[in-house]
Amino acid sequence: MSAIRLLVLGAVRQHGRAHGYQVRNDLEFWGAHEWSNAKPGSIYHALKQMAKQELLVAHEIAPSTVGGPPRTEYEITEKGTEEFFALLRESLTAYDQKPDVLSAALGFLVDLERAEAVRLLEERVRVIEQWRTAVTESYTPEEGPGQLGHIGEIMNFWVTSADTGARWTRGLIERIRGGAYTFAGEGEPFVGVLAEGAENPYATQERHPGDAR
Repeated sequence: MSAIRLLVLGAVRQHGRAHGYQVRNDLEFWGAHEWSNAKPGSIYHALKQMAKQELLVAHEIAPSTVGGPPRTEYEITEKGTEEFFALLRESLTAYDQKPDVLSAALGFLVDLERAEAVRLLEERVRVIEQWRTAVTESYTPEEGPGQLGHIGEIMNFWVTSADTGARWTRGLIERIRGGAYTFAGEGEPFVGVLAEGAENPYATQERHPGDAR
């Protein structure tokens, strides 16, 4: 799964209605251009593609509130909302994915209810432990991965990564159970998007033709 679909859908959903440059600005504010494939071209392409797929609706061109040329504004549809939550749930539980997918999911974790977030993360731990058991039973020599020479370091790396991932996930579960963060239905959520015209201290300043659309 690519993180870009989850990121773009989530950013549009948080705004309610947003033009492409706003979405790009938010993702750069989150640092997503550093840890994912959320580059300007990918963002604008995703917006257009998901509008074609009816996950987003592209409204008629509207003048920008901060001056400059008119821009197309996007709004998430019911189908898009269903896709957003499906991607979010899958990203929180699946272990066989790139780190940017989990990072994107963590950015929208509080869009879920607290109990569901805990349940999904518990499932993530179960999947990690299941993977670890299967791998170590099938591929590790009785004398340990060192018997495979330096190739055994591959096994050491993956097993250590699994253990670290499970430990981190358990810690997050405990923090959530302890009352950390404001989840859906609990009150005013944390606002992670920039208001129209707000300065972004993390903007790349890289120009792209899509910025004006």
